[in-house]
Amino acid sequence: MIFIKNAQEIDGIRKSCQIVAEVLKLMSSLIKPGITTKMLDEAAEDYIRSRGGIPAFKGYSQAGSFNFPASICASVDNAVVHGIPDDVPLKEGQIISIDVGVQLNGFFGDAAKTFPVGKVSELKKKLMKVTEEALYRGIEKAKNGNRVSDISRAIQTYVESNGFSIVRELTGHGVGKYLHEDPSIPNYVVGGPSPKLREGMTIAIEPMVNAGTYRVKTLRDGWTIVTEDGQPSAHFEHTILITNNEPEILTA
Repeated sequence: MIFIKNAQEIDGIRKSCQIVAEVLKLMSSLIKPGITTKMLDEAAEDYIRSRGGIPAFKGYSQAGSFNFPASICASVDNAVVHGIPDDVPLKEGQIISIDVGVQLNGFFGDAAKTFPVGKVSELKKKLMKVTEEALYRGIEKAKNGNRVSDISRAIQTYVESNGFSIVRELTGHGVGKYLHEDPSIPNYVVGGPSPKLREGMTIAIEPMVNAGTYRVKTLRDGWTIVTEDGQPSAHFEHTILITNNEPEILTA
């Protein structure tokens, strides 16, 4: 079921998204060689709770998995998404994707960004740049009356024209009243009917782009999804509102 939000609900979602944006800004200031992802997680949780929010990922479960134990997902280098924070210090040259979800007064916001740890290789720089640009290419198509497939096509076309691959197994999603809602927002063109975008929909667009193969696998921890060939991966995400005009980025 696709929820069309009213003005009051949109206001609530906007407030939770603002906290998400603030947490990602905080992460940007903290990420450097030597810091651990567990330290980043603790800082994120402290900030979210200080703003009256609840870390939306902590305790989240999906079919066949145990509850996610942390407030952020911290995915390093070849980890695509759902990395579990730990005590391993970050190293110069790595990249790290931070995914943040916040619930505030019953409404959710969700966003992600990939950060460099110190100086990184030209390949990783390009991977991050292309992934972030792919996100904005997708957002440009998130207009009232367009279809989800318009977003998917814009992302896939841009990523593949730059020599990278799009993860198939994971998609964006509706978000707002729940952390994950319909519709699914694939980052590649899927055959068959595609939902039409309507004013009042709030969706998370989140291209996950690999330097090598698009294939991924899940580690034994039950959560961390990594590239099958060990090549690096990047992830950018915004929650946006479909309007009668240009899409509004709520997590900017």
